[in-house]
Amino acid sequence: MRDDPEVSGWLRPGYLIVAWISFALGMIGVFVPLMPTTCFLLLAVWAASRGSPRFAGWIREHPRFGPPVVAWERERAIPRPAKRLAVLMLGVSILVLLFTLGLLWLKVMIIGGLLLLGVWIHTRPEPGMGRCPLRGIASRSPLER
Repeated sequence: MRDDPEVSGWLRPGYLIVAWISFALGMIGVFVPLMPTTCFLLLAVWAASRGSPRFAGWIREHPRFGPPVVAWERERAIPRPAKRLAVLMLGVSILVLLFTLGLLWLKVMIIGGLLLLGVWIHTRPEPGMGRCPLRGIASRSPLER
């Protein structure tokens, strides 16, 4: 991403604070079940792109956390393992809500929202799905194939 010229100097520290807090929450999500990781990393990259492009680049290039972030930025795609985990965690959350939340109307609203979120996640493309597999082959020389 580029350095945003519209962000004035006094806003940059705020973006950087948001980036670091989001990154920290994402790291907590690696170890704590039901705590999301990728969405916090996406927020961290967005904020870091405005507050510290170097930090945003570091996240994008990280071997573990970078690929899902880059896949989302480039293709709005979610890798299959991330989809499976997200839908599984949504299912666990729904089960917990079914047995713990007392207000029926609130239970129905939250579970309905989680179900819609699960459908949305499931319908996102996977990285590389939008590309024609032969397009890359045709552009390379016979020696590279």
